[in-house]
Amino acid sequence: MLYPMKLTHMIIRRLVLQVFVLFGLSVITFVISHVLPTDPIRLMMGAKGGTYSPILYETLRKKWGLDRPLYEQYVVYMTNLFHGDLGTSIHSKRPVMTDLMDYFPATFELAIFAMIISFSVAIVLGVISARYKDKLPDNLVRLFSLFGISMPVFWIGLLSLAIMYYRLGWVGPGRISIYLEPPTRITNLFLLDSILTGNWTTFVDSLQHIILPALVLGFESTAMITRITRGSMLDVLSQDYIRTAHAKGLSERVVYYKHALKNALIPVSTVVGLGFGWLLGGSVLVETIFNWPGLGRYVVHASLSSDFMPILGVTLFIALIFTTVNLIVDLAYYVLDPRIRR
Repeated sequence: MLYPMKLTHMIIRRLVLQVFVLFGLSVITFVISHVLPTDPIRLMMGAKGGTYSPILYETLRKKWGLDRPLYEQYVVYMTNLFHGDLGTSIHSKRPVMTDLMDYFPATFELAIFAMIISFSVAIVLGVISARYKDKLPDNLVRLFSLFGISMPVFWIGLLSLAIMYYRLGWVGPGRISIYLEPPTRITNLFLLDSILTGNWTTFVDSLQHIILPALVLGFESTAMITRITRGSMLDVLSQDYIRTAHAKGLSERVVYYKHALKNALIPVSTVVGLGFGWLLGGSVLVETIFNWPGLGRYVVHASLSSDFMPILGVTLFIALIFTTVNLIVDLAYYVLDPRIRR
């Protein structure tokens, strides 16, 4: 019973720290967004050259609470936040929570699909690179990793658009073709909803649309995880128990994938957890390039119109997901490494 108690204490401690992290992030984001020399009310009114109705302007400022001191605005925001209210978007005129529930599934589906591709490809490449150390396969994999880490995601995205869409006539941007209706909404994840409703035409079309954005989004993570997997595999392969496994006459497949890979995944799991946060952050550019209706495009529009509430809501929402994923990674350490349980 000692190990579950230690695990419970670790989870409680991390959850308490997570609250402090989110609180600090809310203060920083709130202050920065409100001290910028922009006025969301003027942008909403479409005023140019200072031509706007002063009475209407003051009325709108009072309506959105922007006439109060900054500390009062923050107290009101935190009070509403504790009641589950993230505020209302000036641009969309809807509650930010409603907008998040509409836009987040598209980002989540893209990030999960990108992570699945990234993790699957990176593990295979990392094992191959370690197995053929300093040989041609290893050199090719290392070259790929260097290229993937060095190239910015927007450049890869624009290059992919030019080649796949313009030259080769691949399916266009967006989550689904314009002549198809979205699947019946259950989770708002098009691939999953298409399977649940048996709409295979929409499933195939959605799959074709998500492949290229997911590959672009996960390209850098694939390169990073490949490098970490290679280094971790080389470290594990130098251990005595691996030499013992070879001496027993076990096949290379069993030695590499059953004995070595399990222990090599311990540091890789940390990179995967961080990589998921990178995917959520990198989705801003990818969603803009591929016209993907997710949180990335939503926060871009909010930033351009100085819409504070969506910026705060998306920042805290992604931070919550990121810290939760890192907690899950720590729990994975507990499962993968018996030394932590002791």
